[in-house]
Amino acid sequence: MDAKLAMKYEQIFPLLNERQRRLVAASDAEFLGRGGIVAVSEASGMSRSTITIGTKELQSGGIVEKERSRKKGGGRKTLLETNPSLEKDLDLIVSPVTRGDPESPLIWCSKSLRNIATALGSKGHGISHNAVGMILKGQGYSLQANRKTHEGGKHPDRDEQFEFINDRAKAYLEKGQPVISVDCKKKELIGNFKNGGKEWEPQKNPTEVNVYDFMDKELGKAAPYGIYDIHKNEGWVNVGISRDTAKFAVSGIRTWWEQMGRPCYPNAKELLITADGGGSNSSRSRLWKMEVQKFSNETGMQVRVCHFPPGTSKWNKIEHKMFSFISMNWRGRPLTSLQVIINLIAATKSGSGLKIKTSIDKNIYEKGLKVSNEEFGKIHIEKETFHGEWNYVIKPASE
Repeated sequence: MDAKLAMKYEQIFPLLNERQRRLVAASDAEFLGRGGIVAVSEASGMSRSTITIGTKELQSGGIVEKERSRKKGGGRKTLLETNPSLEKDLDLIVSPVTRGDPESPLIWCSKSLRNIATALGSKGHGISHNAVGMILKGQGYSLQANRKTHEGGKHPDRDEQFEFINDRAKAYLEKGQPVISVDCKKKELIGNFKNGGKEWEPQKNPTEVNVYDFMDKELGKAAPYGIYDIHKNEGWVNVGISRDTAKFAVSGIRTWWEQMGRPCYPNAKELLITADGGGSNSSRSRLWKMEVQKFSNETGMQVRVCHFPPGTSKWNKIEHKMFSFISMNWRGRPLTSLQVIINLIAATKSGSGLKIKTSIDKNIYEKGLKVSNEEFGKIHIEKETFHGEWNYVIKPASE
């Protein structure tokens, strides 16, 4: 019942003025009977005293001046009006750990309202978790449905690594140096195969696809490796037909730099790459580091790499800023050829102005290449003191 009431209030309250919300809550409380005020208060976030006032108004049938929700001069000042520093302190607490916050370049996690209220209390702000929720909602935040992000045990330094990456990204952006998020999207079968999602079609006329998803040996699979420019909100997708290896990954980054990166950042001296901890850009891969070294030598840039902790690959910025929109754009459409894939990716847009360019990589990449100790010893790598296995800088051989 509480959940249903909460959903009801979330839908209807934005359409009502203060008095109307009060009367609706009071009416529901009377309908529920004993314990109704408590239940409605918890579901709506409205104080019990406010609901009690609404109950008295219902019983008295009093008339309030038209277009007014309370008597003249009635009501308290808002917390933001009486405490100007509250908004700033709230932003400092929330912004480094908020899902999808545009001011927080890379972080995608959350804190509960009660934890935020407690943190504000330590700064001298007496505020309830309900009030925190109302302020956040007024600033454009909202509750989000569950998302499949948990991939394993939580690393004890996960949050610290998030904040470390976020601090590095902000520093690079402030200096005008490029920051990119990279990853390889799930491999896609090429051919007349079912693609998840629904698309508008004439009634009773669905697109017919193969019954079984057995790979077409001639068409194979497509491996889209993406590079997302966090500052420009632009991306490049290198669609390969071979294996997703470290050489393929860095080849995509190289193509992005030649086609998009260098024109946007002609004076760049450094590049920050944020990547997952596994896959072709694994933090443990010697080949990945050697290929990044080659790229650094070619461009003359220092390349800083920050990997996300284990179990957080879906929190990489590229996932919810670019790949999610690609998936929505080609939902319900069979990916019948490489050209269809390229066209659908290039046509992907978002409300924030996302632009994506694409290329086809027809090179064949060998799997299982080994890097000897001698070769690895030639890599100009400097590890950070904080989790050097995740955070390191690779410098050009000339330095």
